[in-house]
Amino acid sequence: MKSKRQKTRQPSRRPSSTSAAYVSAIDQISAPIPYARNEVIFSQGEPADYLYKIESGCVRAFYPLDKGSRQVLAFYLAGDIFGLGAHDRHTISSEATTPSLIRVIRRKVLMGYGGDVAMSRHLLQLTAAELRRARDHNLRLLKGAQDRVIGFLREMVQRGQTQDEIELLMSRRDIADYLGLTIETVSRTFSRLEAAAAISLPSPWRIVLRDPSALN
Repeated sequence: MKSKRQKTRQPSRRPSSTSAAYVSAIDQISAPIPYARNEVIFSQGEPADYLYKIESGCVRAFYPLDKGSRQVLAFYLAGDIFGLGAHDRHTISSEATTPSLIRVIRRKVLMGYGGDVAMSRHLLQLTAAELRRARDHNLRLLKGAQDRVIGFLREMVQRGQTQDEIELLMSRRDIADYLGLTIETVSRTFSRLEAAAAISLPSPWRIVLRDPSALN
């Protein structure tokens, strides 16, 4: 499936070379595009000509494996910018995990907004942050199943709006493929944490932290 593309207009003014300014630049020269649940944002092998900023929803980035399996590499949430990479073509694929609004902006247009040097520096900072998150995730995969799940919950808390509740915008299969576990193992671990009064599960898409210290 081909990626959706957004027509852009040239900006009338240039921002200062700050992260907030470039996030604002993306907002000014693009409009949110709706994506349905499981809809492809971009596929492995497509030209990497665009950057993406999530207004609402969630995106999974994954590496396709044999026989329809996959390794989920990252989840992107509201406010995140993704599609970064040093290659001319995407080495991974991405799909919306839930109905999402995503801004799509051509890299060349954004590079001309505020100066190539300043924008390149900003994109380098975003890429460095992405690499740190990938490193932390790879270290998590060396741990046992319960520690992986707890690490995932801790990550969602750190990236969320509240410290006592997590809205899951991804399925159990997404989480399992992210943590290198089976769906059954993820579900059993959630149940074990609930039995230990660390969390409660009001619904499959919501986790309440009854004892946040249990995630430390």
